[in-house]
Amino acid sequence: MSRLFNDHYKRHPIDYHSRKARVQKFDYVIVGAGSAGCVLANRLSENANNSICLIEAGGNDWSPFIHIPAGWASNFNNPRVDWGYHTAPEIELNERKIFWPRGKVLGGSSSINGMIYIRGVPMDFAAWEQAGATGWSWEEVLPYYKKSERQQTHRDELHGESGPLFVEDVRDKREVHDVYLDAMESVGIPRNADFNGKDQAGAGYYQYTQHNGRRWSASTAYLSPAKKRKNLTIISNAKAEKILFEGKKAHAIQVRRGGSTETIQAQHIILSGGSINSPQLLELSGIGDGERLHTLGIPLVHSNPDVGEHLQDHLLTKVVYGTLPEQSINREVQGLRLIPTVMKWFLGRRGPLTTGSAPVGGFWYTREGLEAPDIQIHFASGATLYNNEGKIEPLKIPAMTAVVNQSRPESRGSIHIRTAETSDAPEIHANYLSAELDRQTIIKGVRVLLDIFSAEPLQDHLTGRLSPDADIDTSSDEELLEYIREDASTVYHPTSTCSIGKVVDENLFVKGVSGLSIADASVMPYVVSGNTNAAAIMIGEKASDILKQSNQTP
Repeated sequence: MSRLFNDHYKRHPIDYHSRKARVQKFDYVIVGAGSAGCVLANRLSENANNSICLIEAGGNDWSPFIHIPAGWASNFNNPRVDWGYHTAPEIELNERKIFWPRGKVLGGSSSINGMIYIRGVPMDFAAWEQAGATGWSWEEVLPYYKKSERQQTHRDELHGESGPLFVEDVRDKREVHDVYLDAMESVGIPRNADFNGKDQAGAGYYQYTQHNGRRWSASTAYLSPAKKRKNLTIISNAKAEKILFEGKKAHAIQVRRGGSTETIQAQHIILSGGSINSPQLLELSGIGDGERLHTLGIPLVHSNPDVGEHLQDHLLTKVVYGTLPEQSINREVQGLRLIPTVMKWFLGRRGPLTTGSAPVGGFWYTREGLEAPDIQIHFASGATLYNNEGKIEPLKIPAMTAVVNQSRPESRGSIHIRTAETSDAPEIHANYLSAELDRQTIIKGVRVLLDIFSAEPLQDHLTGRLSPDADIDTSSDEELLEYIREDASTVYHPTSTCSIGKVVDENLFVKGVSGLSIADASVMPYVVSGNTNAAAIMIGEKASDILKQSNQTP
């Protein structure tokens, strides 16, 4: 790719034309150092002739609570690393506002997530193609999954062994994990050693994006090795406020950093802020529903009412049982017992602090005739609750938890700005359980969990059901649905607010304008059947190749 700037700007991209604001010029500007943004920064800077700028609203990922895997729970609602969003009152969840943590730090949500590595199933990507995502079939995205992956265990044609993203086995395996898997097997869910193999269905251990007991985020995998490149500039603690256009051509990003406003120019801009921040920035910049933007006093650049629409997310609900003290990790992460637990991690990268959101679980069906499982199960030999500040805390009593979510929900929501103020959080309507199929599926999913806990292998390990409360008649759809309405929460997988086929084309270029792409989970036409981080990284990999090969690149 030929350079468009003179030698002065190759060496000194900062231009002081104004005392009020400084202007920097790059070939590519990437907005958001999350899962896809870190991939793009790495892959695009591989060519020394490209000048790359990566903008991140958060700061560096130095916190030990990021790198210690079990620290993910401590990062929720910490304003240094988490945006700390909430939905609007959800009608089908008894008007509850649902807490939505999203990463605001190098690595984005890959720096605060539960680290489970799941890709989805081939039918997910067939649905993407039907929605207009030509070139995104399973056969066409698989090479990018493999390119990213450094697989510890599975050596076959479906996995990669030399990518930057370590995918490793659970290190803190416990007897109760296998007992739970035995219970799953006893109710007809067979063992599955690889949920990213030929068949997703079954019960087994998850794998984590970890290396030797340490979180392996997109920042660690992709950004750390690229930081030494002279053609990559990383600007952290910088909030992107607006995309600047010349006519229909995006040419710069206005950012606020340290109380001052800066303009960063680019030949091509890529939004990688995620399913909340990417549509928010589009609307603030004049791309969205014309009537909505006019009402807020935002000049229209291009009218597209699909911006911020079609939101999907996975919704979970839990079943909790009391257990014997020695069976639950709760006592190992509280009080004085936390000291040897911490030492076990620091000295040998072992013990419960190596654990992500759930070590075991699986995928299964709630009805016959499905091409792929429609529910996902996560199990942990502990139990937690949200406190009043949105933090996750272990229960004071020994307990174990299983949660279930519908893999492919039909409910759709929206994310839209409420004001023209860039500092105001957008309004989130997930519309959970607005579809009848979603309500019926999660009811049946809870009953699958109850059947597992009632199975013979677990009986010597349980002391009684804690949630749903013993007073709830779980044979009643009405009572069980009411429990779900009061209990259910997000699995932290928002997608589809800038979908391929609606907001971006199959090459991820924003429709109606030039010089602007989106590469993050917002472009998924449908949420994948499982945890979404692996797919977001895949999108970053494929987007990098698209940009390298496209005639629209600088």
